[in-house]
Amino acid sequence: MTLDGKVALVTGGSRGIGAATALKLAEEGADVALTYQHNDDLAADIGDRIKALGRRALVIRADSADADAVKGAVEATVAEFGRLDVLVNNAGIGFVGPLEATSMDDVDRVLAVNVRGVFAATQAAAAHLGEGGRVITIGSCVAERVPGPGMTLYAVSKTAMIGLTKGLARELGPRGITVNLVQPGPTDTDLNPADGPYAADQRALTVFDRYGQPAEVASMVAHLASPASGYVTAATVSVDGGHAA
Repeated sequence: MTLDGKVALVTGGSRGIGAATALKLAEEGADVALTYQHNDDLAADIGDRIKALGRRALVIRADSADADAVKGAVEATVAEFGRLDVLVNNAGIGFVGPLEATSMDDVDRVLAVNVRGVFAATQAAAAHLGEGGRVITIGSCVAERVPGPGMTLYAVSKTAMIGLTKGLARELGPRGITVNLVQPGPTDTDLNPADGPYAADQRALTVFDRYGQPAEVASMVAHLASPASGYVTAATVSVDGGHAA
């Protein structure tokens, strides 16, 4: 177990890529805290599954659009486990809509969750991360290639993660902390199911003509969280089935 004795916090960890990541980090030996927004039962189930792996779990209700709530989740994790070694910025929301129909409320909500929430979580976590600490953000293949109209706002929010990752890597690197970005391609989750109405078009953009699985993204996150990735920082790593090719 490469993360034995470590503590991780996964935002948006009750479903999809976040849930798979929380479970994978637990499999690798970490105690795991996770945030969620709505579904108490889903979050509790992931917490129970982490405990079934022999690890400690903490489930925190926190809206990632609320910077204070996100910072509070970091502090709650440290209070519960006594440390923080790995932050996974996974929480995010999608948005598809034409430019003319995109309101400023839409802009504010997407940027609050996908950009400000990530910044707030990392800022709070940086006060506790030490040598060997890890910050890993889940971005999107849309930051590299926008496949069609209606995705401008979402692409803006995810492209921002590239600059954020590079800047944070410079700031935190002297303390031995790595900061990396994982860009998933079409991934089979409840928000973007492999049998959904837009799935055929998304599959066609990959070289494998298939969706990825959350566990495939989680495996990359676990690798970046491990000691084996100590010289990898400021990197953008695609897990997209060739979507950006």
